[in-house]
Amino acid sequence: MGDYKVKFEVFEGPLDLLLYLIKKEEVDIYQVNLTRLAEQFIEYIETLRLLDLEVAGEFLVMAATLMYIKSRELLPKDQQVQLEGEDEGEDPRWELIRQLVEYKKFKDAAAQLAELEARQEQVFPRAPVKLEFESEPPRRLEASIFDLVNAVSAILQRVAQREDQRDIFEDKWSVSEKIEFVLRQISERPQLRFSDLFQGVTSRAEVVVTFLALLELIRLKQLIALQHEAFGEIYLQRIAPVDAEPVAAAAPAGAANPLPAEPS
Repeated sequence: MGDYKVKFEVFEGPLDLLLYLIKKEEVDIYQVNLTRLAEQFIEYIETLRLLDLEVAGEFLVMAATLMYIKSRELLPKDQQVQLEGEDEGEDPRWELIRQLVEYKKFKDAAAQLAELEARQEQVFPRAPVKLEFESEPPRRLEASIFDLVNAVSAILQRVAQREDQRDIFEDKWSVSEKIEFVLRQISERPQLRFSDLFQGVTSRAEVVVTFLALLELIRLKQLIALQHEAFGEIYLQRIAPVDAEPVAAAAPAGAANPLPAEPS
């Protein structure tokens, strides 16, 4: 890998990751176990670092906040440390939950507005004739960076178990080589399962380099990662290039006639 870094644009922030973990646990925000949430959040941060992905500062701040909340829950009440500016008896958990609830409201409202916009795009007023539409294709759900990290984390754990049972030799892989490998794999079929991309990997280093190559192709908009349902299997699909402009059928003015002249 060397010093290769994938500059992957992660638009989601730490609150997005917390909501993702809560949704994965299938619990209500008000009933969430923040101690367990803190452990899962730290695991994601460590996985991101292992994958050489840059971790933004706000993720580290959130991790520190969660660890503080976890430490308060583990200590007896008379041994809990009171932070400067924190009111006595104030529970920091509720401030975080309040932020999550408010943030979720804005996210849900944005999703509803996007759905209304998509629905409005299908409205064709003053149509001269009755329009017939093909059946709407199933909705494609694009996998987020959190979905991808969650999937590769499971693969890293499986490979680590195999590494414990054999001698480890240093493997040398480059991201450019793995980019070519991924493109070859995806060119052989219309869709490729995420897990199939890591069939035959021999070490965690190879998993990491393959994942970085995948992120680079997604960033360059050559591939897209899709999920047909939340937390389901991830599929990789090649993004079709923009069609070239059609060539004009008529010959340009002044060009020689390609047909032979008729005999006089």
